[in-house]
Amino acid sequence: VQLQASGGGLVQAGGSLRLSCAASGRTFSRYHMAWFRQTPGKEREFVAAISWSGGSTSYADSVKGRFTISRDNAKNTVYLQMNSLKPEDTAVYYCAADTRFGVVQSTTPDYWGQGTQVTVSS
Repeated sequence: VQLQASGGGLVQAGGSLRLSCAASGRTFSRYHMAWFRQTPGKEREFVAAISWSGGSTSYADSVKGRFTISRDNAKNTVYLQMNSLKPEDTAVYYCAADTRFGVVQSTTPDYWGQGTQVTVSS
């Protein structure tokens, strides 16, 4: 499956952004999806994941209550709504896919999209 992330940009602290990740190539609804982020010099970290049906979600503690992951299987797209953004949310955000829900929450999903830069100014 090919993944294309978009929606990043520059926003002030307290603002909102919505990231999108469009999938193509294979049956999107077979895949659990996740978002990760990475800053220079640091390891890629898990942000949020959603099961193939959308019935299960999980979040990193640092984004709980501020970020919401969702998906539209009819549009082959997964979203990350980011509210109350903080400067420490600044990173390159990546979407990922895997058929195993446990794996998609780790750093080793089978499929990755290119990153989209999110910059939060103070």
